Amino acid sequence: LSREERRRRRRATAKYRTAHATRERIRVEAFNVAFGELRRLLPTLPPDKKLSKIEILRLAICYISYLNHVLDV
Repeated sequence: LSREERRRRRRATAKYRTAHATRERIRVEAFNVAFGELRRLLPTLPPDKKLSKIEILRLAICYISYLNHVLDV
């Protein structure tokens, strides 16, 4: 068997798929925790407003620009 065929067979096993799914779940959870931490640092009205990830990123960009402007004045 070629190296690629061996790799495909290994990835087809239930054990591999389960391990991969677990790693992905942990990665996504860490990603969501990071967004939550960033969200807590951003000022919004109301403070508990639910924001999407893209809204959090856009708000962070605007807030950083505002803080830079305040420091420059």
